[in-house]
Parts: sequence; C-alpha cells; structure tokens
Amino acid sequence: MLSHGYCSAHHENCEQVSGFCLSCDMNSTCIYGQKLNATCNVPNGIICMTGKKTFEKEYICRYCYQTEPWEHTCDWKASCNSVAINRSQYTTNCTVNDNIICLGSRTFNKNVYCNWTGGYRWSTALVLSITLGGFGADRFYLGHWQEGIGKLFSFGGLGVWTLIDVILISLHYLGPADGSLYI
Repeated sequence: MLSHGYCSAHHENCEQVSGFCLSCDMNSTCIYGQKLNATCNVPNGIICMTGKKTFEKEYICRYCYQTEPWEHTCDWKASCNSVAINRSQYTTNCTVNDNIICLGSRTFNKNVYCNWTGGYRWSTALVLSITLGGFGADRFYLGHWQEGIGKLFSFGGLGVWTLIDVILISLHYLGPADGSLYI
C-alpha cells in the first residue's frame, strides 16, 4: 500500500499500482480537460501477482496542481485564524491520490483558507448568551475569559453587553477565542 510517495514491492494486480510508482507516457501538449489514455509501465522492482506490467490507463489532461480537491490530500494547519473578517490563507503541501495520474509533480503547494474547528458549538454559545450571558457564560465558553470577567462584574454591562453579544453570536461575528470555526 502506497502512502504519500513510497512504493510497495508487492501488489496483487499491476493495474492497481499507485500513480506515484508508475512510469506513464503522457502527452504534455494535450488539450486541458481532454480524456486520454497513457501507456503505463510498472518498474522492475515491483512484483505483481496478476496483470501485465505494461497497460493503458485513462487520465484527464491537466497538471497535478489542477486536480479537484477530492483528488488530492493536503496537510491542514490548526494554528491559523478561521474567524477573521478576511479569513487568512496559508500555503500547504498537497499530494495527489494514488489512483490519479497527472502531468508534473505529484506533490505541490497550494494556498488554502483557514478552516478548522476547536469543537465549539454555535448553538451552545447562543443558548448560553441568551440564558446566562449577563454572567459572562458565553464569553467564558468561547475562551474570551477576560471579557467574561468584565461581563460578570458589570452584570452584562447592565444588559446592553448581553444583548450585543446575543446579536454578535447569532450572526457568527463573535466566535471562539482560538480562531476556530463553530461546529
């Protein structure tokens, strides 16, 4: 079984060898999006129980960085801010799935938006804001403990701060302090 760039020495069927391990004769002057057949060879160091070591495999004319999101896997970060007004982007390393063949390098960099969750539920934050917001429970739940202490000792800003927080949470404008998205 292949895992991000390593070839296994034994396979059940030659046609199931990972695209990373295959040597395919592909047309680099093809028309983008066109379906073509490539002649693929299994390297000598790989042993197959069934199938031919040379076979035809269908592919779509495109470079690996142009594959669809479900055709590659990326290394995701959980240290960026997902709830900023202008969500930040970061560059990550992506690898094309084993069953896909494409032109160019099978690993590539990709800019992606921050999109992770720390396990906070929007519904829980909203219910806490409506019921116990005057005591800062919503702010404590979301990890904004400094503001939670302020709300607690000011009785929710005499209700004004509580009302504002209900609106901010309901509109998803106020989120978890760690920068994650709600579940």
